[in-house]
Amino acid sequence: MSLCAEPPRDCSHCPRLSTFIAGWREREPAWFNAPVPTFAPAGSDDDARLLIVGLAPGLRGANRTGRPFTGDFAGTLLYETLTRFGFARGTFDARPDDGLELVDAAITNAVRCVPPENKPVGGEINTCRKHYLAPTIERFANLRAIVTLGTIAHQSTVRALGLPVRALPFAHGANQDAGSLRIFSSYHCSRYNTNTGRLTEAMFVEVFGRVRAFLSE
Repeated sequence: MSLCAEPPRDCSHCPRLSTFIAGWREREPAWFNAPVPTFAPAGSDDDARLLIVGLAPGLRGANRTGRPFTGDFAGTLLYETLTRFGFARGTFDARPDDGLELVDAAITNAVRCVPPENKPVGGEINTCRKHYLAPTIERFANLRAIVTLGTIAHQSTVRALGLPVRALPFAHGANQDAGSLRIFSSYHCSRYNTNTGRLTEAMFVEVFGRVRAFLSE
């Protein structure tokens, strides 16, 4: 593992985010309240052929628990889908100590710290991409596919790969080659998107079905 791929607990690259987290450390000292690390496969980094990139930790989700997509609604759909296609094993119980393991996959966020109102600004996205997202992609030597959850995660991933966003536009269900990698795009599995019908379980499952088929070629 490349040490530069993971931010320190007291990362101060983005003053607005570090100040926001500091406030929550005072309010909820038992919470994780720090940049959320990548959830890596159970074996070694070399086992990961798939990387899933979300937007940022949820306040009462990953910011509270310290594991991506753990503790809020989005994680239930994501981890159930990953288990269905063999990218995870064990029982997801929305706790970082539930014993769930990733298989052939890793999960990270485009922005590692929880942003106010779940809305990171451009400078924060750019800073986290430079310092952490790009090194995280490089961390996994055998990576073949990336699933981007939402427009911001997609665009930041494309930029992290050194490509222009206009060359690989975001569209749910699209899959596009980015050099040696294949990028699969999906709407974010947030409660808002599923409640409004923008993203259905079937739509989400279809994306990962295509990923599994690609990795089985």
